[in-house]
Amino acid sequence: MSGPLFPRWTNTVSRLSAAMLLAVPAIAIGGLLAYVRSPLVTNQARPVEQPIEFDHRHHAGDEQIDCRYCHWTVEKSPSAGIPSTTVCMSCHAQVWNKSPYLTEVRKAFFADQPIPWVRVHNLPDFVYFNHSIHVGKGVGCATCHGRVDQMAAIEQVSTLTMSWCLDCHRDPKPSLRPAEFITSMTWAPPADKAEAAALADKLYKEYDVHSRTSCSTCHR
Repeated sequence: MSGPLFPRWTNTVSRLSAAMLLAVPAIAIGGLLAYVRSPLVTNQARPVEQPIEFDHRHHAGDEQIDCRYCHWTVEKSPSAGIPSTTVCMSCHAQVWNKSPYLTEVRKAFFADQPIPWVRVHNLPDFVYFNHSIHVGKGVGCATCHGRVDQMAAIEQVSTLTMSWCLDCHRDPKPSLRPAEFITSMTWAPPADKAEAAALADKLYKEYDVHSRTSCSTCHR
């Protein structure tokens, strides 16, 4: 009587081969999903070098300048607005008006040219975002942009991914704050969970907020 056609160890090889055929695609897909959500792709925690050294720690932190002084269209326009050289010189015509750090600002002002600031928060062209709607509904600047008053150079704190947006759109209550604290960098909801929930419910009704999860909300 002849022996087996294949040795016993080939059974182990066949099982391992079958497992690898299933595992490799799963690992590859999982790795790809993790990669596209990593800071390497989302551009988080990467301070962006600007043409002029502008320290938000001093302006928004030390001097407590309200965000709306420079980003003056944030309450009435899809764009928050980029400060013109006129806005800069409204202060610096008298404060540090001879500082070498402001040479390029003065040049741009007298040449009537905009400062070529580099965009930090850059959404894809197929995504519609309106600052005025979010601010008007009680979403604070720090909710998306983080503690700008602690940044020497502005960096992206949030992922800005679709899932990140949808998390808030499905349950916006935790992101709401009173209108007088919209630009505050230090405001926080009450420490007591019951008080925080009551405030969130109150603001949800007061601002007439609704969950927005349809595709046309952001993709128009």
